[in-house]
Amino acid sequence: MQKLFRWASKWWPGLIPLAVMWGFAAWNNTLPVEADLSARSSAALKETVLDKTRIAVDGRDVGLAADAFSEEGRRDAVMAVELVPGVRLVDDRTRLVPEATPFVWNAERDVVRVTLSGSAPLPSMKARLTEAARKEVNGTEVADQMGLARGAPPRFEAAAMLLLDQIGKLKDGKITITDTKVNLSGMARDLGGREAIAAALKNLPEGFSVAANDVKAPPYIFQAYKDPVAATVTLTGYVPDNNVHAAIATSASRKFFTEKVVDNLKASVGAPGSFNTAVVAALGGLSRLSTGTLVVSDREVKLSGDALYEGAANDIRAGLGKDFPKNWQYKPEITVKPAAGPVDGTVCQQLFTELLNKGKIRFATKRADIDPDSAGILDHLIETALRCPTTNIEVAGHTDADGEDSFNQALSEKRAQAVIDYLVKAGLPATRFTPVGYGATQPLAGNDTDEGKAQNRRIEFLVR
Repeated sequence: MQKLFRWASKWWPGLIPLAVMWGFAAWNNTLPVEADLSARSSAALKETVLDKTRIAVDGRDVGLAADAFSEEGRRDAVMAVELVPGVRLVDDRTRLVPEATPFVWNAERDVVRVTLSGSAPLPSMKARLTEAARKEVNGTEVADQMGLARGAPPRFEAAAMLLLDQIGKLKDGKITITDTKVNLSGMARDLGGREAIAAALKNLPEGFSVAANDVKAPPYIFQAYKDPVAATVTLTGYVPDNNVHAAIATSASRKFFTEKVVDNLKASVGAPGSFNTAVVAALGGLSRLSTGTLVVSDREVKLSGDALYEGAANDIRAGLGKDFPKNWQYKPEITVKPAAGPVDGTVCQQLFTELLNKGKIRFATKRADIDPDSAGILDHLIETALRCPTTNIEVAGHTDADGEDSFNQALSEKRAQAVIDYLVKAGLPATRFTPVGYGATQPLAGNDTDEGKAQNRRIEFLVR
């Protein structure tokens, strides 16, 4: 027995390296098999729709963990791995993605980014929605905070894609799909954007409907700036259509007799009611200022600048708002231009002549009623008269040759008196002015053309 133990003690240590060599050979042969099964199992799953897929191979047994989006898809994934040659057993650890009830998806835009949140039904659709958002808001950051969930209604992707087309029309806002109901809120980026969004919503896929559309239009803004240095009046902003555009441009050219009208207006929807009436009235106030700015924002009118004299400032502050439609607001910020220095009679006459060569005092046809568009030139004439307070002035009325001489004579006298009445109402002494009517006796041009007749119909200021 002792001999046996002595013999065994000599050979059993030799088993250790044999065991090590056997383990190494087995491990060396198993690794390539497992790697091969893992690669072929992954390839078999390419046609399946899964998320967070994980494959673990132990010998010829494959553990499959993944999130599936339907029971059928889960079974197909397991079967695809089971059919891989060499696989003995599949340990199914797949699970269904949770179902969202209700199924909610959001697209929200702020100043710096568009954020997509809520649920998407598939990874590929999630990627497509993100890419569509990036294309629609080119250059704006898109943050993908969408999760994955089951429960999307039929035609969800078509509805979401249509709504992403609208996110570019928003300055800020939020679009939400809750099952098949669509909610929108925010501010449109441009005028007409709200209407364009409303029109697009009519093309939602079958089964979807708009629960609320609270997208607001941006303010409808019209602006005019009078620059005495450049001698321009610049019109910017929006008008509702070409007819109103033409009417406003014509009115401006009549009111601003010394300035060139620079017309940069654009037509757009969204104008408040009575827009034309309010703008024309406000331009009348601007025409009486030395320099000024007019801003019409929706139904609010803000006029700021310098009147030519104190009486004009008071008149503009008190009277302009009366010409506005109901429910319009008027904010006058009128100051008075510093008074220019006094001049003698010769310079005074020169200033009167220059003004009346640039513009005309207009009247109603065959009447002595002064056209409101003449307020601007009358204010300039009053400012000039204030600079030569010791002079006496003849206000001379002239007509063309149409009609009876007696009628024209009387009309010219009445028009001269109407101008003096305007000057006196502004605060000038009546004793300084004398009305004289010349009828058609002192024409500047022939009365055989409309242009000549227009030149002959005039008011002159003559320093006496």
